Amino acid sequence: MAEPTPEPTKIEQLLERRERLYLGGGADRIEKLHAAGKHTARERLAMLLDPDTFLETHLFMKHRCTNFGMQDKEFPGEGVVTGSGLLGGRPVYVASQDFTVAGGAVGEATARKIHGVMDDALKTGDPFIFINDSGGARIQEGVDSLAGYGGIFNRNVLMSGVVPQISIIAGPCAGGAAYSPALTDFIIQVRREGQMFITGPSVIKQVTGEEVTAEDLGGVYSHTHYSGVVHFEASCGAEAAEITKRLLSFLPSNNTEEAPVYPELHDDEVGPIPALNSIVPDDPRQPYDMHQVLRAVLDGGDFMEVQEQWAPNIIIGFGRMEGATVGVVANNPMNKAGVLDIDSSDKSSRFIRFCNAFNIPLVTFVDVPGFMPGVQQEYGGIIRHGAKMLFAYGAATVPKITIIVRKAYGGAYLAMCGKDMGADRVAAWPSAEIAVMGAEGAVNVIYRKEIAGADDPAAARRQKLDEYTEAFANPYEAAAHGLVDDIIEPADTRIFIAQSLEILKSKREQRPQKKHGLIPL
Repeated sequence: MAEPTPEPTKIEQLLERRERLYLGGGADRIEKLHAAGKHTARERLAMLLDPDTFLETHLFMKHRCTNFGMQDKEFPGEGVVTGSGLLGGRPVYVASQDFTVAGGAVGEATARKIHGVMDDALKTGDPFIFINDSGGARIQEGVDSLAGYGGIFNRNVLMSGVVPQISIIAGPCAGGAAYSPALTDFIIQVRREGQMFITGPSVIKQVTGEEVTAEDLGGVYSHTHYSGVVHFEASCGAEAAEITKRLLSFLPSNNTEEAPVYPELHDDEVGPIPALNSIVPDDPRQPYDMHQVLRAVLDGGDFMEVQEQWAPNIIIGFGRMEGATVGVVANNPMNKAGVLDIDSSDKSSRFIRFCNAFNIPLVTFVDVPGFMPGVQQEYGGIIRHGAKMLFAYGAATVPKITIIVRKAYGGAYLAMCGKDMGADRVAAWPSAEIAVMGAEGAVNVIYRKEIAGADDPAAARRQKLDEYTEAFANPYEAAAHGLVDDIIEPADTRIFIAQSLEILKSKREQRPQKKHGLIPL
């Protein structure tokens, strides 16, 4: 007679249960996901975190919903993998949605798991990374799923400015699944895999009659070129992980710390860079690539640009000076002559406020002919949007260094962190032109009657243009009034910035006590 099969031990039961839960929606769904060229929630975490450092939380969480026969349904891990681990040797908290489990839909228990790691990140002061792949709220759970999303949103707000929050869009994200990323600091979207929209193509067709594909509506191109919602584009999940790692290398873990310093990443001496002396063309109308200036000045030519494709008339991003992180804002003469418009004002203002929240010094390179004129800009609220830049720079208390490369006209000169907007150090290149407006416009206003009454209006106009240009198409008038600390040889720009940052390390600036300022949103 055969021996009876022994009952599994409690440890064996635990291991069997773990193994089953690790499979999420099961082998068939995982195979289908792989066939579509996508990764599972756990595979994404493995690409992101340092090997063998992931500590999972709430693997055995279960929903308690009884609606629509839900009491008989099991959702392994409740459709999300949560926990903590090391990234580049630094602790981070993570949540990775599992599309193989009910399409990654968020129910009450799902949200509670996410709440838990967000709360822990806030307690310990460590970054939070959310890998999104979800169709939104779990409809069967009704208002409980909405309440769960509300808790996520509320924690996004509580964490804002305290710890860095990064969202990776690795699948379809609709409704609430799109709003949580929008509340975080940086969004990385995976090409062809991730889409974001509040209402999907089918709903839009029903309501408005418009026909659009999910990719055209909420794919990478729409959000990196048109909406400005997404900060970085990744070709695949592995690249999204690499972007996240690189981004975090520039950031502190929380708002009470300084960004990490990597002296080993800069082998360049802080000395003159002769190539900068010839980078600005003699013709003030001729463009040049501001990226060349940035790469020449920053450690190792390493510059991580943010929102590269949206509002490219302004450049924002992270670099290092002597191994320490700086935030860079620069006009781009190659696009719209570097003018400030609605989108570029929003783009730079948000970045300035992020850097200020996380103690990252700001270095601003100015070549701005003014704010964008036009009926659509005025109707779109350029006054309000441009004021955001004034507010952001004025409110920032981190070290602020401004380099005036060429044009610095009117209110746009102030919006690019002029001396009276709180810049701690301002240097101008000899090519700098600092004035209320360009020569053409100024002469038309100041000498309009005189030119009109001249025997030869064209000659009179040329004379006045020459006089105005001689007076203001240089930095010396501004320097004479104390609005420029020094006029430097372009080759010495790196030296000036490095020395200024060193002396400003101990900067302390007291502001009036208040709950918060009221940025013109």
